[in-house]
Parts: sequence; structure tokens; C-alpha cells
Amino acid sequence: MPTVTRNLIIINLLFFFGTFVASTYGINLNALLGLHYFMSDGFNPAQIFTYIFMHGGFTHLFFNMFALWMFGRILETVWGPKKFLLYFLVCGVGAGLIQELVQFIEVQSILSDLGGAGLDYVKSSVYNSRAYTVGASGAVYGILLAFGMLFPNEKLFIIPFPFPIKAKYFVIGYALIELYSGIGNAPGDNTAHFAHLGGMIFGLILILYWRKKGNDRFTFRS
Repeated sequence: MPTVTRNLIIINLLFFFGTFVASTYGINLNALLGLHYFMSDGFNPAQIFTYIFMHGGFTHLFFNMFALWMFGRILETVWGPKKFLLYFLVCGVGAGLIQELVQFIEVQSILSDLGGAGLDYVKSSVYNSRAYTVGASGAVYGILLAFGMLFPNEKLFIIPFPFPIKAKYFVIGYALIELYSGIGNAPGDNTAHFAHLGGMIFGLILILYWRKKGNDRFTFRS
């Protein structure tokens, strides 16, 4: 496994197990390092980076790390470790920024609909330190986008489909599902769908920038 991919997985695992160690001392590491709304009392600018390495449970961690291993190692081999690490971080930070923007829009919408009476609700929901975002999903979605763009016709076997799916259709399908889920915003859905899309958007911008500079490693393949 390439160096950066391996080390990113190790760091995420260490942070995950660190949450259990910290909890024995009464410390909620996810609450400290997760990304809070920028106007909340729990926000810290460093969280725009640290939230990437925190996860809400083993399943959350497993699927993110599996996708990082499956697709990230290929991109790192093609791009090299420095470019791949930069791409991973840009997608992760970009996802966090989009999440902050979406929360800001939601807060303004609530205040507009409810007027002054809505302020107490907003304070109790997003202004306090109990609401935060964690996970490398935004960066991972950026990796999925990059793989689909560089290897669009690579065939993937995805459970539960009994037939292979080309990478480009897999990525487009995932993006549409996230967009639909984000707009639908089903009750009880705690997934940051727009953060996932944010990772893909920032990844696309960075790939197009690199491609414009004429680097063959970032040319789309057929």
C-alpha cells in the first residue's frame, strides 16, 4: 500500500481508538475535534482539519477507510504522494466549508421563517457545542470523483448489483443520490450530504486546475 494512503488509514484508526481512551477520562474527543458551526460556542478554526480524522462509529470509519484503500492507493500511485495528500486535504477542507455554508443558509432560513421567535430554537440546535460534523467522507467522495474522472470506463462490482458498473456511472449515481438526499433532508438523517458534494466539487476544481497546467498525470482517460 502506498505511503500516504497507509498513513492516512493509520491516523484515522488512531484517532478512532483515541476517542475511547479519552472517554475514560470524561473527554468527548469527537466534540472537541469535530467541526462545529462557525457561530457556535464550540467552534475552533483547527476543526476544519481535525474533523476529517474523527468518525461517529465503526461502520462510519470502516466504509471510509475501505474506500480510501480501494481507490486512494490507485490515485496515489498515479499522482504521487504529495499531490495525493494535497488532494485529500483540499477535498476534506472543502467539504467542511460547504457544510458550514449550508448550515449558515439553514440558520438564516429558520430565522426568516420564524422571526425573533426562532432564535431560541436556533441557539438550542446549531449554536451550541452539541452539534458537530465528523468524518473523512467529504475527502473520500473527492477520491471517488477523481477515480471516476481518470478511469471512467473501469468496471466496478458494487454490492448488491450482480453486474459491473463503469466508474463514471458509479460516481454520477452517487453524486445524484447525495444531491437528492441533501435536498430531501429526511427527518432523522444525520448525514452531511452537502459536505460529500462539497468534497467532490473542490476535487473537481483542483483536478481541472492541474489539468489546465498540462500535467499528463491529471489527464482524463477513456
